[in-house]
Amino acid sequence: MKYEGPSCRICGTPTVSPHTTTCKSCMDARPPYTQILFYGIYEGVLKESIHLLKFNSRKRLSKPLGSLISGLSLEKADGIVPVPLHIKGLQQRGFNQTAVLGRHLSRELGIPLMLDALRKVRETPPQTDVTGKERLKNIKDAFSVSGDVKGLSLLLVDDVITTGATVKECSRVLMEAGARQVTVVALARSMPRL
Repeated sequence: MKYEGPSCRICGTPTVSPHTTTCKSCMDARPPYTQILFYGIYEGVLKESIHLLKFNSRKRLSKPLGSLISGLSLEKADGIVPVPLHIKGLQQRGFNQTAVLGRHLSRELGIPLMLDALRKVRETPPQTDVTGKERLKNIKDAFSVSGDVKGLSLLLVDDVITTGATVKECSRVLMEAGARQVTVVALARSMPRL
C-alpha cells in the first residue's frame, strides 16, 4: 500500500506529525542526495514481494514492483543508476534486483539506464547484519564511480531504505564525481525505531 503519511521532505523518514517537514538527522547534517522518494512502508505484502524478488529469484515481480516506483512524482533525470552489488554478491544471487527495477523504470520513463556508472568495489557484510550506527562505517568507501556523471541529474534506485547508509554513500561518491544532483527512489522504507 502506498505510504501517504507525514515524512521528512529530504530523507523520507516517516514522522509522527504532518507539521514536521525536516527530521532532526537531516537538519543536523544534510545528506548528499536531494531527497528520497519511496512507494510504501517495508511491511506486509510489499515486504513479501521484495523478498520473493530478491531472495527467491522471482524476477517476474520486477515489472509490477517497477511500476510502483514509476508511479512516484519523479522529476526528469539524465540517467538511472541502480545501487550495485559486489561481484561476489552478484554471482551468488545471479542478478541485481535494483538493476532489474531500474531497467523497468528506464523503459517506463524513457530515461537511460546507467548500469556501469557505479560499482561496488569492496565486499561488505550485509547491512542487515550490522546495527544502525555501524551501517555507515560498514559501507564507507565500498563504492566508486566508473562512468561519466559530470553535470547529470540522476535517479539512484534501491529496493529498501532502512537507515539510508547505502544510498547516502552511493550519493556521496556520485556527487564527488560531479553529478549535479541525486534523487533516491525506492520501493520501500522501514519505519524508524523508537
